[in-house]
Amino acid sequence: MVRRVAILVAVLAVGAVPATADASSQDVASTHTYLTATYTVLHTAVSTWPKVEANIHGLDLRFQAECPDAGAGSPQNEEEQKLSYEVVGALWATGYETDAAIVRTYIHTLNGLRWSNPQITRDAHRLARGLQEMLALPVPNLCADIRAWHADGFGAMPSDVEPFDQHVEAIEIQEIPRRLLEPYVPPAERGLRERTERAATRFEEFEFTRGQADWIALLGVVGLNE
Repeated sequence: MVRRVAILVAVLAVGAVPATADASSQDVASTHTYLTATYTVLHTAVSTWPKVEANIHGLDLRFQAECPDAGAGSPQNEEEQKLSYEVVGALWATGYETDAAIVRTYIHTLNGLRWSNPQITRDAHRLARGLQEMLALPVPNLCADIRAWHADGFGAMPSDVEPFDQHVEAIEIQEIPRRLLEPYVPPAERGLRERTERAATRFEEFEFTRGQADWIALLGVVGLNE
């Protein structure tokens, strides 16, 4: 149920293989820029994680003031899971808003990259579009939706909930496939690759531990089941 809460980025974990003879200088340069930008955004996201947590805590306080335990007594069923996923969307929106500046910089970099293989270019630009959609994601009106569901005797979910969930689920944030970029990574990039992998590992640790805790905490604030 829980997906990424703060910045969702592509992590490249390529082996240190020589660039092939037919690799163009643009291909090698674009791959270097991609690696560098990915490392930067991961490292910065980890460094600014306390700001994300502070803003998520602010979201908890907001809902605590507006609709504390509004879903208390609700059934744990398929309908309730729609609201539970809306909580995830609220956390995503808050995390991305916090890291908006670094995400926009990453998006700008991705949109400027070009490779001789058009598939790689399309993948980079698709990643940029997905991140842009996450930046535009609003915090849903969770309190109004829970109250409306409660008023209906926990029957049908308000009509806006499922479209929001489907929109969030449809956002694609996928890394550029490793096999496509391997020919353009020269041995000299080994250090950059290793730094990127370490930053990715650290980010994933934060993402898993804090993301789960934040989701459970906000569910508790509004009285919904896990």
